Amino acid sequence: MNTKVFKMPAMKDSNIVKIAVEMAQQVPQLIEFNQKQPLAAIIQELCNGWGLSDPDQYALQFSENNNQNYITEKNRNEIKNGSVLRLTHSPSTTAHDILQKLNTGTNEEKLAALQKLSKLSTDMTFALEFINKQGLALIISIVEGGKCKGNMLAFSLISFVELMDHGIVSWDILESPFINKVASYVNNQSITQDAKVVQASLSILENIVLNSSGKYGQVEKEVTFPNLVMHLQSQNPVIQQNAIALINALFLKADNSKRKAIAATLSSKQVRNVILTNVIQSASGQVGAEMAHQLYVLQTLTLGLLEQRMNSKMDPQDQDAHDKIKELRRIAFDTDGAGVAGDVTARRQLGVFAKDYKKLGFKYDINPALDFTETPPGMLALDCMVYFARNHTESYTKVVLENSCRADEHECPFGRTSVELVKLLCEVLRIGEAPSEQGQNYHPMFFTHDHPFEEFFCICIILLNKTWKEMRATIEDFVKVFSVVREQITRALVSQPTGLDKFRAKLQVLTYSEITNLWQQERTNREEWESHARPIVELKEQITPEIMELIQQQRLGFLVEGTRFTKYSMRGQRIKDKFWYVRLSPNHKVFHYGDCDEKSVPTLEELPNKLAVVDIKALITGKECPHMKDVRGRKTTHQLAFSLTLDSVEVTSLDFVAPDEQVFDYWTDGINALLGNKMLSKETENDLETLLSMDIKLRLLDAEGVDIPQDPPPIPADPPNYDFCYELNILQIITHHSTKFLRFYT
Repeated sequence: MNTKVFKMPAMKDSNIVKIAVEMAQQVPQLIEFNQKQPLAAIIQELCNGWGLSDPDQYALQFSENNNQNYITEKNRNEIKNGSVLRLTHSPSTTAHDILQKLNTGTNEEKLAALQKLSKLSTDMTFALEFINKQGLALIISIVEGGKCKGNMLAFSLISFVELMDHGIVSWDILESPFINKVASYVNNQSITQDAKVVQASLSILENIVLNSSGKYGQVEKEVTFPNLVMHLQSQNPVIQQNAIALINALFLKADNSKRKAIAATLSSKQVRNVILTNVIQSASGQVGAEMAHQLYVLQTLTLGLLEQRMNSKMDPQDQDAHDKIKELRRIAFDTDGAGVAGDVTARRQLGVFAKDYKKLGFKYDINPALDFTETPPGMLALDCMVYFARNHTESYTKVVLENSCRADEHECPFGRTSVELVKLLCEVLRIGEAPSEQGQNYHPMFFTHDHPFEEFFCICIILLNKTWKEMRATIEDFVKVFSVVREQITRALVSQPTGLDKFRAKLQVLTYSEITNLWQQERTNREEWESHARPIVELKEQITPEIMELIQQQRLGFLVEGTRFTKYSMRGQRIKDKFWYVRLSPNHKVFHYGDCDEKSVPTLEELPNKLAVVDIKALITGKECPHMKDVRGRKTTHQLAFSLTLDSVEVTSLDFVAPDEQVFDYWTDGINALLGNKMLSKETENDLETLLSMDIKLRLLDAEGVDIPQDPPPIPADPPNYDFCYELNILQIITHHSTKFLRFYT
């Protein structure tokens, strides 16, 4: 009798992946790459297959376009089934070869070596070898020598930027000759100047200002603002972007007096028009994410100069401030030429000044200086009020006299409301806060006037008086009026009006009546699903699992579509112009990721790196993330940070910083769903509430007009008999339901 023996299939070893390895002028090899086997042993076997001696002179390299880094023990886990690698000379050998050509080669060989260096310098492993062989010092000497021109100079500067970007060497090593030479390329306005040279030079100077301890003064001395403004007129958006970034760096690191001088230059009509015409209203009609960030930083730093006045109390000995308060009274009431010394004395004796200050609406009419002792808004409030009186005199006198002449309780006190309004505007614009690393919300209208904040105040104080009258408010309604005014201002700012006139026009539409309607609509929508009636609560509990499943599918779909993230260093610092893209495979099993530019949306095939979901150990967020532990002084970065901890020994985590809160919530929700955890974000809560509301409304359409009780009616007692029950012929039942079906669709 024959006995059949069944063998169990061999278990697949997860440490072994099948890959292809190519090499110039050689037939590619198909091998099984064992993650447990040392890299040196794998390279030895590959060299044996091609008959190569000295395996120590070779290394493996990724061959995808977006990732050509050398493979090390730290990143080898990125090699997946189907990967294509390249066997090439080791980083040490390549660095030695490049240095030899730079020292002794022909001009053509030097150009080729520098071009190769500019590409390889992005790799940390190669950069470390090149710097250790004194390669960085050689590049610095080449730049200082000033003999390189055109592409050779461009590749030298680009290589320098990439080598320094790894943080291996401090920016403090740079001496004056190098800084002066790089600055000369920025100051050179020649038409023949290579755009790549200017881009790299601007980037180098920005990093020197931000990252060196004592080189700010030299950069400020060598690079003049007129030259930087000239670069803002460039047709190259990267040059414009780097010029704004350098201006911001100089602004950020300057002392208070220099900041004022810089701000005065930037707020001049000529410079504002350059920024407005060439950057904000560019020919493309679009401002990229990085440029939007730089404009936001510039706006924040400029408005930040108001912080000192905002936090300054009025000094009783400040005669200039007292004169300004008197000027407010004089402009409002002394329209007949009164004010000579004798007359003033007489009026003061009669206490007329005190009455005038009361009409002006000051809280302390006997001594109005006390109105400016609260910080914020401090002396900034007085500055804005005087600006309004001097530059919009007709509107000022109309506002003051219209209210001071009222005989009822509905007058709007100009002094008190102005102080509170300036405080409100400082809160809305976040004056005094440092720029965040994710911020992109800038307002074009602030680049259209010499005194944007003061003009902003003038528009808003007129709005406040208009809203006060529409609400027929009294002094007891102070808080209510300001809640409406805040809503009007913030809603108008959301539309990002391009000019102050358009902002004013937007406010005209957002009347008190319109704000009330919007609030009522939002309140009604909220109350509809916030009902606490027991039947609705039970219905919510019944359909919540279905809704959560729908939200989970949406989150996973968002991950499949993918997101572009800004790159951050391990010290939590934002890397300018460096982006990477991550997306989940359609089967929800693998994350694909890799480098990308600012606008591209790579396909799965274009993303070289892969991470299996099963290899994810946990999701961590906030300050506990590895790349956020050393962050100091940044307000929002850690709130948008999350990391995937991995079981891998070589790469322990994959670190992210989301561009905004919604993307952060969507990604953490999706990852939690993949890991079998609950989705707990604010977006999930909001989506659940919205979808529950919609679903319940649809289910209750037939109950429209019926009041749903807080509790269900009691169950009646059993009847004495059930004789009222009767049977229906099956044909009758079918006919009945068929008729209803046809009526529904006709």
